[in-house]
Amino acid sequence: MMWIPLLSLTALPHVGGIFGGLITRKEVKSWYTTINKPSWRPPNAAFPIVWTTLYTGMGYGSYLVWKELGGFTQDSLVPLGLYGMQLALNWAWTPIFFGAHNIKLAMIEIVMLTGTVAATMVSWYPISRTATLLMVPYLAWLCLATSLNYCIWRDNPDPKKDD
Repeated sequence: MMWIPLLSLTALPHVGGIFGGLITRKEVKSWYTTINKPSWRPPNAAFPIVWTTLYTGMGYGSYLVWKELGGFTQDSLVPLGLYGMQLALNWAWTPIFFGAHNIKLAMIEIVMLTGTVAATMVSWYPISRTATLLMVPYLAWLCLATSLNYCIWRDNPDPKKDD
């Protein structure tokens, strides 16, 4: 029955991605078209493909760590706790940016997310190098997303005084 945790942990990140996609789908066609964005941003069609790949990789990585540590044990508290924290931060970014249109708060949040992903990777490395390597594309994408978020924040000052 090891396939149940494998499928569950691999699928878990997609749960927030699906809900985030519902928010994003509406806002990409309305609010997002009205804000200034850098010319180098990826096309909108790339995002669902990239996120599906990244969510699958991080989910499978969490399964590898879970399996290596014998499930949810005392030893798994830090590595899977950090993973859960980064997953919650990941899921929170979309409602902040696309739902609330709070670009500055989204910028702060994505910096915290990127740091938490890096900490997760450091905690995973001694347990499973494969799991850690599965997080590398995610961290790289977050660096791009953080740069994109910053440029959007910089180029779209809050009319209510963004400070």
